[in-house]
Amino acid sequence: MLKFLIVDDDEILRFSLRKILESRSYLVDEAQDGVEALSKVDTCIYDGIFLDVNMPNMGGLETLSRIKEKNSSTFCVMLTAYSNVEDALEAMKMGAYDYLEKPVTSQKLFSLIDDALSTTSMVKMAGYCAPKTELDFGGGRSMVGESEGIKRVFDLVYKLALVDSSVLIMGESGTGKELVARALHFSSARKRQPFVVVNCGAIPENLVESELFGHERGAFTGADKKKIGKFQYANGGTLFLDEIGDMPLLAQVKLLRVLQEGRFTPVGSNQEVSVDVRIIAATNKHLVKLVSQGLFRADLFYRLNVFPIILPPLRERVKDIKSLCHYLIDKFNMKEKHTKQPGGLTTGRIQDIDYLALKALESYSWPGNIRELENVVEHAFVLETGSQISLKSLPEHIRENFEKVVSEKNIQTLENIKDSSDKAYDTKSGIFTSFMDDGGGLDFISMKEQFEKSFLIEALRRYKGRINQIALSTNITKMTLLRKLDKYGLDPKEFYD
Repeated sequence: MLKFLIVDDDEILRFSLRKILESRSYLVDEAQDGVEALSKVDTCIYDGIFLDVNMPNMGGLETLSRIKEKNSSTFCVMLTAYSNVEDALEAMKMGAYDYLEKPVTSQKLFSLIDDALSTTSMVKMAGYCAPKTELDFGGGRSMVGESEGIKRVFDLVYKLALVDSSVLIMGESGTGKELVARALHFSSARKRQPFVVVNCGAIPENLVESELFGHERGAFTGADKKKIGKFQYANGGTLFLDEIGDMPLLAQVKLLRVLQEGRFTPVGSNQEVSVDVRIIAATNKHLVKLVSQGLFRADLFYRLNVFPIILPPLRERVKDIKSLCHYLIDKFNMKEKHTKQPGGLTTGRIQDIDYLALKALESYSWPGNIRELENVVEHAFVLETGSQISLKSLPEHIRENFEKVVSEKNIQTLENIKDSSDKAYDTKSGIFTSFMDDGGGLDFISMKEQFEKSFLIEALRRYKGRINQIALSTNITKMTLLRKLDKYGLDPKEFYD
């Protein structure tokens, strides 16, 4: 269940907002100033925080800054009177999601919450979802991904959403470049303006200029009417230029001018057009090599490469494969019109992936990256008759690769480890049990994860879910503790008195 914090020195306004939020069955906490708010943020994780700009003891801007230092992904909304709109805009530059002018209506409040949760979820999912043409993210989904490469991507997305500079996204096919671009747009101040996608590699070379910049009637053979280009459609918003490495040199010249001056001339026209567009470009090609070959302009490359985002291939994100599989299982269950229970539990036909199947996926090199993984999970959905994706339901080439990696004896060892790891902890009591079986082999990674989860359950039970106490008593930093709780799906609220 979603939980929100209202921070305002006006008791009547807090009461009013609480009633509106509780009408949707949200959990609500209150604080009368920034000092009290920070104390609550130290002991509880909130899905959203509403902050008054002007408060005694500690104002809204300082409180916002402190909150963002603790958890940059929590969305914060500023509450402001008309005369303080400039302060609210300044807060947005500091990381606030948006602002609401008082008095606050339920319609405006719920609309903003829905947008914010969707955007926050999109940013969180950006690093591990396969590219697709439609986004259907709901609120409340936790960020997944423990690999260092993907955590750097998450961090860059959050930071670059606050600025308006051009961004170049680089990565192999299937790593999620378009989704990262969407996350950047819908997390930015341009989120209510158009997001326009152009696949530069799919447009015939002689039509690229017309597609991007438009043309006048009669500009060339077949131009029987005036056409508005993608830049004008994207005015005020974001233009995503996918496969930028395939753009012809002549079009690159015009693109460079738009980046430098914000102006261009449609094909066949003598009149310049001014636009305000953020450019996000993506490529799976080695642009530096194309520059050296004279196939890509060096000045355009340096203009686009101000803030590069490099998406790691799936083979460098092995520890994320389990979480990715769970996400895709949820996705395909929803396609089959199954539902999810509160807490993210899937009620669909397939609910998990078994141990050997997961090991097979983790041992594969994934030349097609996340797009290929999505196809593999879909393949398993067709063949699997049980409630878990098993080794036999995976494609033949995945199984053959796994057989090369481990012998029949090693597979039996893996089964023994799996059986013993199931007994490693008691989730209801939180009591530690034996991590070692009497026979078979030992797998350090598997045992380490079972120990971590059992340790965290015991700590949550002993300290009644109080994050600060756990961090202090166990010598775990707060950020690491929160990340581990998220990894193992543990909710501190379930251990409160």
